[in-house]
Order: sequence, then C-alpha cells, then structure tokens
Amino acid sequence: MAQLSMNLLTISFFFYLFATIFYAVALTGKKWRNRNREVTGNKWGNVGYIASIGGLLFSLGYFVTRWIEIGFAPVSNMFEYLTFFSITISLAFVLLYGMYRMNALGLFTMPVVMLMIGYASIFVTEYQPLQPALQSYWLEIHVLTTGLGQGILAVSFGAGLVQLLRMIDLKSKRMTKQTFGIEFVMYMIISLVAFILVTNSFNAFNYEATFSYVNEFDEQAEVQYKLPPIFGPNEGELLTPERMEPWIYMPVWVVSDDFNTVVWAFGTGLLLYVGIRLVTRRRIGALFQPLLKNVNPETMDEISYRAIAIGFPIFTLGGLVFAMIWAQVAWTRFWGWDPKEVWALITFLFYAA
Repeated sequence: MAQLSMNLLTISFFFYLFATIFYAVALTGKKWRNRNREVTGNKWGNVGYIASIGGLLFSLGYFVTRWIEIGFAPVSNMFEYLTFFSITISLAFVLLYGMYRMNALGLFTMPVVMLMIGYASIFVTEYQPLQPALQSYWLEIHVLTTGLGQGILAVSFGAGLVQLLRMIDLKSKRMTKQTFGIEFVMYMIISLVAFILVTNSFNAFNYEATFSYVNEFDEQAEVQYKLPPIFGPNEGELLTPERMEPWIYMPVWVVSDDFNTVVWAFGTGLLLYVGIRLVTRRRIGALFQPLLKNVNPETMDEISYRAIAIGFPIFTLGGLVFAMIWAQVAWTRFWGWDPKEVWALITFLFYAA
C-alpha cells in the first residue's frame, strides 16, 4: 500500500507537468470567445484542465491509500503536509477554473503544485508514529482545515499576481513602487524555484556536513548541514573533513544551519534572477505580460476576492480556533507563542486588515 501511494503521487506530478505545458500552449494559441466576447480559453486549455483533474485524482489516491496504510491523516510531517498542501491548491484551482476558465491561472498555479511535490521529496517519506500528545482526532480537524484554507488562499495569490502583471506597465525603464513591488515578488518566486532545485540536487548526492559545536546552553552538540556550510555553528568543528569549511562561524544566538539555508535560498535566487535579466534584458514580470494580454483583470480580481472570502474563514477556523483547542487538549494551554502560532496570527491579522 505504501508503494502504491508513492506511485500515485509520482503519476500526479506528471499530470500537473502536462497541465502546465497545455496551459502555456493555450495562452499562445488561438482563442475562442463566449457570448460576452470575453476570451475564455481554447482546446488546449480544456486539455490542461483534464490533466489538472487527473493530477488531483491521482494525488487524492495517494492521500487516501497512505491514510489507510498508516491509520491516521498523513499530515504529521513535512513531506506529508507539503503534499497535502499541493492537493488543496489543485483542488481549489480545479473548482475555480471550472467556473471561470482562465488559462493564465493554470499557468501560475500548476507549477506551484509541482514545486510543492518536488520540494516535499527531500524530506523523509516514511511515516513516523505519532507522539502521544498528537494522537487525537484534532490532528485531522486542525491540520486538514488549515491546509485547505492555505490552498485556497494560494490560488487567490496566483490570481492577484496575474492581475498585477496584466495591469502594471513593466516596459517602462523608470522604476516605480509598482514595478519594484512586482519584481520583488517575482524574485521571491525565483528564489523558491532556485532553492528547491539546489536542495534536491544536493539531496540526490546525499550531501551532509556534520559539525560539533557549543550550543546556547554552553554544551557540546552536533548539527548536520544538508547544504554546503557557508556559515558554520558557534565554535564549530567539522567532523566530515571531505566537506568544505565554513567561510564564517556564527555566534551562539544564531541558528547557523537555518541561517545557512536562508542564505542559499536568497543567494541562488539572486543569481538566477540576475542571470535571467542579463540574458533577456527585460524585467521578469515583463516576460509574462505577452501571455496575459487577453486576460480580463476584473475577472482575476473577482477570482482572488472569492478565493479569499472562502479561504480566510477556513484558515481562521483551522489555523487559530481549532489549533488553540488542540493545544489546550494536548498541552493544557491555548497559546504558547510558538513560531507557528505567531505566524498563524500574523497571517490572520494581515487578511483581516
């Protein structure tokens, strides 16, 4: 059953890949119009939609078979949650595309689903038994509703991005707040792509660098790096001499392996961004604008609004209300200022505002 679930997930990845290709072709192919004379899609977009549905069905097959295999909802580690997140994004997209038939939304959404599945593969795919505190039906209630809300909100992000790319003039050489903002968003997306490519590449070669260091309690400890250590731990000693030495050793109050990962993400993203700009001599956003010339920005605004109107209350229930109830049941406290709790609150306040 475990092997079947992984095979289904792999198949879904290729369906999402085909959907991305078909949506890209749809945006450059001949369009047909509805009775309101709005561009709504073409045959390649329909094929892409069928591929999207196929990817969703196979990924749901993975989710159900894995649930049967392990006996509880497969959302308890990073691999499982990222794959579930990709499923919720594709589910939200399939529902919204069925209503609006906007191929541009597919071109921006399906690659994100693929990236989530690809990034999930670097984590441990075997399931681990749940800790006693987590053995509760609130696991399913909290995590499933949170993931569903985040998936719907992710589609609203895609629709909003398409709308901005359609409306903002990115050909002008003058840098404005609007052009800087959209380019910063594109740089962040490129950083995500670069980070996933880099981490998967080093993971394929089983890269590890182990350090002995002095932690914040002034005790000897060990830490493993999955990426080459540009920044090493406090008073670190490399235990795998075949690996490169760090360029800089960080003070004790810095979580050095996490900081090293962040630098790799934004550094490789910057290199990729600058490389694309040098080759194309255009802003990244401007590269997509010819594909979006027939997109109705008002329709994209409506999609984004509807997605947020649905996703925000679901996220509020799952990410805050159900989370606090589960925390009280598991740890006898509603709130503990855990980083995930804090960022759930920040996300809630952002959408509320």
